[in-house]
Amino acid sequence: MTTLIILTAALYLVGVFTQVLLNQNNLNFLLGNREGKVEESAMVGRTRRANNNLLESLPVFFALAILSLIIEVDNYNLAMYWLGLRFLYFLTYVFGLIYIRTLLWFGALVCLIMMGVALI
Repeated sequence: MTTLIILTAALYLVGVFTQVLLNQNNLNFLLGNREGKVEESAMVGRTRRANNNLLESLPVFFALAILSLIIEVDNYNLAMYWLGLRFLYFLTYVFGLIYIRTLLWFGALVCLIMMGVALI
């Protein structure tokens, strides 16, 4: 489970660095105080929104994963599925695949719910 927690944190960092790599035209803005607005490509915007969406579920995932370790409940497979679905969600969001993205998000949500139920 520890490896999955670390890989989940890495997924977030990949999202952060992907935004920077795709936003090379605005590097001075990114390196500065980020005052004002800057135009970003559609893909950069989708990458930012995908990463922000991941931030919404990270606290729940981390809490459930750490509780699974403490209580010694085997949620490894569910956590692995969640991470895989979130990775695919990130990719489909970045590339604009809306319907598949929604199914992946829902699958990841089901994994979190099942992880929580297993702890009861």
